[in-house]
Amino acid sequence: MSELLRIDALDVAYASRKGLSPALRGVSFALGAEKVGIVGESGSGKSTTGRAILRLLPRAAKMTAKTLTFQEVDLAAASEREMRRIRGARISMILQDPKYALNPLKTVGAQITESWKIHHPATSRAELRDRALDMLEKVKIRNPSRVHDLFPHEVSGGMGQRVMIAMMMVPEPRLIIADEPTSALDVTVRRSVLDTLAELVEERGAGLIFISHDLPLVARFCDRIVVMYAGRIVEEIAASDLKDACHPYTQGLLASLPPLDRQLERLSVPVRDPAWLTGPVYRNGAAA
Repeated sequence: MSELLRIDALDVAYASRKGLSPALRGVSFALGAEKVGIVGESGSGKSTTGRAILRLLPRAAKMTAKTLTFQEVDLAAASEREMRRIRGARISMILQDPKYALNPLKTVGAQITESWKIHHPATSRAELRDRALDMLEKVKIRNPSRVHDLFPHEVSGGMGQRVMIAMMMVPEPRLIIADEPTSALDVTVRRSVLDTLAELVEERGAGLIFISHDLPLVARFCDRIVVMYAGRIVEEIAASDLKDACHPYTQGLLASLPPLDRQLERLSVPVRDPAWLTGPVYRNGAAA
């Protein structure tokens, strides 16, 4: 499996009146044509990692990395013009909650083909419509020609999420970063949306970074799992081996899940230990 993305010693800190507040601490992992899940509690650095890859951090952020490469391109050193050529065309990001991420003033069809039009300005209007309809069909939306002309407020949450997947997949990127794309959906719609996303990723041989709070969902959907705590990766493990996780924080996350086969008086809560900020990272069952 060829390597698409490599991150080594990625640090991000935000400037404040008190100095720099660290958000990411030495984040390191690699990705090929596979599905890698990033899990952790709120504030652990999951979304910051995704945005750092695309260089979409706020101005107050200071980012450094020993290595941040995508298909031999040094993303850390790339100019803003180079990053604009990469964003959308080669790396796409699916955001959560379509009612906030979609533009309420543009139709579904116009938003789906927007990134393609930016990178291929000579494309005719008829071809743009054909591409949008084809993508709507691929994400399993019924009656694509009708949905193409609707505005975001006229579609359901599940349909809106599929529209966002279509938007990010139409330029045929090699890397997709999905930031909690199913958090606002009910269980049945969530499963259908994830199945659609998995089919598109496999069909195109792309890599996927799936960011989520839902550890069982990530374990079922992804090939590997990266566990983050306080801006740092504490464990990286194959999804099939999750039950054998070694780090106390990962074990605590697993213990906090309610079992389906018995009743509990109370759920476990993962403990927190300052030593985890400097302790070993567990990779595939061993301290690295």
